[in-house]
Amino acid sequence: MLELTDKRHRAALFRERLAAALASSGLSRAGLSRAIAVDRSTITQLLMAEDARMPGGHLVATAAQALGVSADWLLGLSDRPELAGDILATSLSLTETGRSSAIDDQIFAWHKEAAGFKIRHVPATLPDMLKTHEVMRWEYAPTMNRRPDQAIGAAEARLDWMRSSQSDYEIALPLHELECFALGQGYYTGLDADLRREQIDWIIEVYDRLYPTLRMFVFDAHRVFSAPVTVFGPKMTVIYMGRHYVAFRDRNRVRGVSQHFDWLIRESLASARQSPKILTALRHRIKD
Repeated sequence: MLELTDKRHRAALFRERLAAALASSGLSRAGLSRAIAVDRSTITQLLMAEDARMPGGHLVATAAQALGVSADWLLGLSDRPELAGDILATSLSLTETGRSSAIDDQIFAWHKEAAGFKIRHVPATLPDMLKTHEVMRWEYAPTMNRRPDQAIGAAEARLDWMRSSQSDYEIALPLHELECFALGQGYYTGLDADLRREQIDWIIEVYDRLYPTLRMFVFDAHRVFSAPVTVFGPKMTVIYMGRHYVAFRDRNRVRGVSQHFDWLIRESLASARQSPKILTALRHRIKD
């Protein structure tokens, strides 16, 4: 009796999904019958509510191909109607960077898509949306394909969006990045001391306004490490490679990177509430 019930359930699910796929495809029953080389009566029989029989594998496969769905989905063996190749194409994308306005538009689109969810970010340098205009002009002036004003506008738009959205924003930064900035070393060599002080003051001011919606965690890269990465809620994760952004949308990879961010938080040097104190201590180390 249990086997019969299961058979009827599977047949009912198949009919339901076949009808849904047929409606979405825009094909008529006659069109589908021609596409898979069967009589129209066969399609009608497949869709009959009282029919508890399951069609053969060849018929299921050809129908799935004609309708652009997977055979596993039609049979109730998968919850994803897409074909395997389509799933791969949508779950992984590669976007070339280059500090252009088009890339800003793409990043902003990812942020807006994740509105209402928690966004978690490990930046390559200080986060653009928390940089002062002067620091961004210093940083972007040497580039050939982007004006500093473009970068400033994009950063301000993202900060304004964060203020008005319902998303929590978590940022994890390695301590050495903040130390290099405060001391004007490494990437920040040549940046005026006054600009560095103003930048730290600005981060503290923004943080004071937005906390706890905005939370920052500082970690020691001697103990833990992270590549630049952003997790856009449960929807996607984006890894920054320098010349490209690699975006993943499949659930397991997004969950894996989220767990990586959890690890950074657990290993952080202080709670998010203490981050302004760390910044203030670094500000005191700035020398003219």
